[in-house]
Amino acid sequence: MVLVLGVLTLAPLRAGAEGILVFAAASLKNALDEVAANFEQETGNEVTVSYAASSVLARQIQLGAPADLFISANEDWMDVLEEQDLIDTDTRVNLLGNGLVLIGGADRSDLGEMSPEVDLSSALDGGYLAMALVDAVPAGIYGKAALESLGLWKGVQSQIAQTDNVRAALALVAAGAAPLGIVYRSDAQVEGRVRVVADFPSDLHPPIIYPVAVTKAGDQDAQVFLTHLQSETAQAVFEKQGFALPNR
Repeated sequence: MVLVLGVLTLAPLRAGAEGILVFAAASLKNALDEVAANFEQETGNEVTVSYAASSVLARQIQLGAPADLFISANEDWMDVLEEQDLIDTDTRVNLLGNGLVLIGGADRSDLGEMSPEVDLSSALDGGYLAMALVDAVPAGIYGKAALESLGLWKGVQSQIAQTDNVRAALALVAAGAAPLGIVYRSDAQVEGRVRVVADFPSDLHPPIIYPVAVTKAGDQDAQVFLTHLQSETAQAVFEKQGFALPNR
């Protein structure tokens, strides 16, 4: 049995709102908040960012949510919107990369690099492994793929606590409600109550790519913000907070 935890938080729908409305994967929050604040200070343009799982945000755009810009934590959800002609494909670019890590409480000991020899079920000691939804949310999809590649999924699938997004999985471990969790490297870096206890080799799962695009509802201001996201100043903020800068 798979335990599903968390309350779905829908991004607000702001018809006719002023400024730039960005829908962004939850894992971007700390870094993107800083980037948006810098942009507002430099330009005077207001940026509102709504964070949730990429799957939730994509579905809201499908339903007519007035987002100007969408940043997904995987390519699949951006592909869905592109196929439905809901983004400006000329603006689509791979903005960032990331890595997967296994986290535990601040006092957990290292397990080293994840491998088939790691006894993950025993390491949970009767508790649950916190992960974002494994069939919908990018972090959960990547995490399940990595565990399957290692041959560990079947041994722990009854001990998975699924959450609405990766930050909710991070919060479970930080609060001590789950002994271990799988999150992005950037998530682990912003939460002082957890530590990385093992790394997942990148070849265990599809490449973690964050594509960004202006939606069909976006205007020139959204394009200006997209350009800012790719600037050296913004990219330095993302890199400082644990994201990778993919080759374009």
